Amino acid sequence: MITTIKTKTTKGIISVVSAMTLLLSLGSCQDFLDVQPEDKLAEEQMYRNVNDADAAVIGIYGKFMGLAKKYVILNEMRADLMTTTANSSPYLKQLSEHNETADNPYVSPKDFYELILNCNDALKNFDIMLAEKRFKQEEYNQRYSDIGCIRSWVYLQLGIQYGSVPYITEPIENIDDVKNISKYPRISFTQLIENLVDFTEALPFKKPYPEGTNLRTSVDGYSTEYFFVNKECLLGDLNLWKGDYLMAASYYKKVMETSTGAASSAYLYDKYRLSWSAANIMVSYISGRELDTNGLLNSDTEGWRSIFSRPNDAQWSYEWIWSLPFDSEFAPTNPFISFFSKTSGDYQAKPSQSAMDRWDSETQTNGFPYDARGPKYTYKMVGGEPVIMKYLYKYESAADPFKTEGDWFLYRAAKLHLRYAEAANRDNEHRIADGIYNRGGIRGAFTRPGLNTGSDDVTNEMQTHKPFPYDFKCREGQFPYYRDDWYRASLGVRGRANLLRKEVVGDSLISIENNLIDEAALELAYEGNRWEDLVRIARRRNDPSFLADKIYDKLSKEGNANAADVRTKLMNPNNWYLPFNW
Repeated sequence: MITTIKTKTTKGIISVVSAMTLLLSLGSCQDFLDVQPEDKLAEEQMYRNVNDADAAVIGIYGKFMGLAKKYVILNEMRADLMTTTANSSPYLKQLSEHNETADNPYVSPKDFYELILNCNDALKNFDIMLAEKRFKQEEYNQRYSDIGCIRSWVYLQLGIQYGSVPYITEPIENIDDVKNISKYPRISFTQLIENLVDFTEALPFKKPYPEGTNLRTSVDGYSTEYFFVNKECLLGDLNLWKGDYLMAASYYKKVMETSTGAASSAYLYDKYRLSWSAANIMVSYISGRELDTNGLLNSDTEGWRSIFSRPNDAQWSYEWIWSLPFDSEFAPTNPFISFFSKTSGDYQAKPSQSAMDRWDSETQTNGFPYDARGPKYTYKMVGGEPVIMKYLYKYESAADPFKTEGDWFLYRAAKLHLRYAEAANRDNEHRIADGIYNRGGIRGAFTRPGLNTGSDDVTNEMQTHKPFPYDFKCREGQFPYYRDDWYRASLGVRGRANLLRKEVVGDSLISIENNLIDEAALELAYEGNRWEDLVRIARRRNDPSFLADKIYDKLSKEGNANAADVRTKLMNPNNWYLPFNW
C-alpha cells in the first residue's frame, strides 16, 4: 500500500510517498523547499508556517543520516571490537592503530559542523516564526526542542571524538570560519558537556512528538515516532558524562516507563522492560531441543537476531527507541551493505579476535561454551572469515541486489538498561544496577529465596522500596490476583541472552561497572557505542589503562607489531582525540 502525505510548500501541495520517503528522500531542507532548482528561496519563503517548519525538520534528519557510516566507523574501528580486513583502506587501518594522518577523510569534523550550522539556521528561524506568530507556542516547543537535541547529540559526538571543539550556536556564513580559533575558540570536553546539559535541560519539550502532529504518523504500521531523537535518552547520556548520576538515572527511568498506565497489557509490561514475555527477541531454543545447538531460534522473526531483522511489529517496538531506516529507492544510500558484506560489498571491517574471544568466554545456561549473540547472531563465518551481520539481515532476506533496505541503529532497550544500571551503580545503588542487567533481572534481585507467589504473602517482597528513579515494583500474586507493572522483569540483559549470572567480585562499584561495560560489548557490538564507553569510563576513573589495554589486546591478538607503541600512546589521554582539521 502506498500512502501519500501532503505537505504545504511555496508551490502549494507537494505529495511525498510514505513517511519513510518523506524522511529519506531529502538530503537537506533546501532540497525539499527549492521547487525551482536554479534559484534559492528567500528565508521568508522557507519559514512561513508549521508545514515549512516540518520540512526543515525533515531536511535536517535527511542530512543527519549522512553521518551514519562515519558514526559507526569512528566509534567501533577506533575501539577494540572491530578491526580491518585485507580489503580495508589505509585510512581505516590508521583509525584502528590510532595514527591518523591529516588527509584521512574519516578525521574531518566538517560534516558534523555542516549539520550543526543547518540546525542553528533552523533554530534562529523558529524563533522568528514564533515572534511573528507564524506557528503556535506548542508547535514551536516541539520542533525547536527536537532540532536542539539533534544539535546536542552531534556536539556530544564531536567531544567524544575530538575533545576540544568550538561550540557555535548561531548561524555563520562561511563554514571554514569554524577552523578560525580567533573567531571560535575551542572549549574543553568538560566545558562542552556543561554547556550541552544546560542548553538541553532548558528545552521546553522533552517527549516524543505527540499523536496528531504532522511529524507523528504511521505508514503501513511503521510509526515515525522512532525516527526522531529521544530527548530523555540524550539527557540521560549527557548527565552520565557530566557525572550527575541521579539525574541520568531519572531520565533513563522515564523512558523505561514509557508505557506506564497503558491500557494494553503488552505495552505496559513489555515495552522497554526486557520482559520474559517478549520471547521472540531472546536467545532461546525450540522447546525440547534446549541441548541441541541446531535448536537455536534464529530467523528474521525468532530469536535475539530478529531485533535487527524483524518487521516493525509490536515486539520490534518493545526494543527500539531510535532507529532510522534506509530505503533502496531514495537517498541517502544504505552505506553498511558495501562496508560489511563479503559477498555483495567491499568487506572493509570484521570482528576483532578480541571480540570473538569475549563471546567465546561466556557460558549459556544449557552449558554451551559461548554467547550465542556473537557467533550465531552478530557475526557469521563466510568463506572462512567473520562477517558482521547486524546491518545485513534485511538485505540478505530480500535476496535482491537492488533491495538495499536497512537501518541505522541508534538506541534500544538493552542500551537503555545498561546505561541506567551504570548511573545507578555510580549513585551507590549497586543491588539495583546488578539486578537490571544480570540474570534474574530486577525482580530476581529483590525476591527472597524460596518465595511462593501462589501462597506466600508478597506484600513487602519483589520491590525495591526506593523513591524514584529507583522504585521498582515486581510483585505477582494469586490470592488475590494482581500484577505490578514490572512483574515480568525477571530476565536482565544477560538472562535474555541465556547466559549464566555474572558475579560481583571485590569492590561492588568497580566490579559492577566492569561487568556492565563488558556486557555492553557483548550486547551492543558494532552499533556505535564502544569507543564512547571506553572513553567515558577511562575519563571517570582517571585511568587511561582502562582504554589503552583493550586496544592493545585487539592489536596484539592480530600480531600487530605496533601494539605496544599504540598502548603507550593511548596512556596519554590527549592522544584519544582526533586532530581537528579539514
